[in-house]
Amino acid sequence: MRVGELSRRSGVSVASIKYYLREGLLPAGERSSPNQASYDDGHLRRLRMIRALIDVGGLSVVATRDVLAAVDDPELPLFEALGRASGTTTDAPAPEEEPDEAWEAAERMLAAHVDERGWQVSAQNPAWANAVGVLATYVRLGDGDLANQLGLYMRTMEEVAEREVAAVVNRGDRARTVEGVVVGTVLGDTLIAAVRRLAQQHQSLRLLGEAPTNPRV
Repeated sequence: MRVGELSRRSGVSVASIKYYLREGLLPAGERSSPNQASYDDGHLRRLRMIRALIDVGGLSVVATRDVLAAVDDPELPLFEALGRASGTTTDAPAPEEEPDEAWEAAERMLAAHVDERGWQVSAQNPAWANAVGVLATYVRLGDGDLANQLGLYMRTMEEVAEREVAAVVNRGDRARTVEGVVVGTVLGDTLIAAVRRLAQQHQSLRLLGEAPTNPRV
């Protein structure tokens, strides 16, 4: 298909497609003449993934390029590819210049829960610092009742992660497996946050005995 048809089928403007080609996010089409190239369903699928990562997942073009590089690198061991794909989607917080007592207490708390559950994780994973940062903030604010939900979050997310990873690993194709981890991580983060907000609204109304101002039905 020509770029115009690719644009129509994907809903992405020709200008954006050309931009993604220049930035290396979208592979070049097969040249049929010096000024024309043809594209196939693989380009259409990649284009839809690019838009999902940027529009729904909120990734920058640079982060999207890094994610797609992990998908495309056939020399990268699968486990490392999955780790890179997942890690690329997590922004590390600014490092603490001098960790205070709250930070140290939060790190001990997280480490204790990780050890209790037998998780094999790295403290270099950006998610580790993110988790410690949130817990440290709870400690500083005196919100111990919120920090105490960590065990619940870890139990719940362990089951969610097990099912998510199993679903994509069982695809049997390396590229589709890495792609699934990327898409599942980025879009799954957005979906989990949205579902959590809905659940919080439901439980708030239930526990307070109130009715929604704009009920869905």
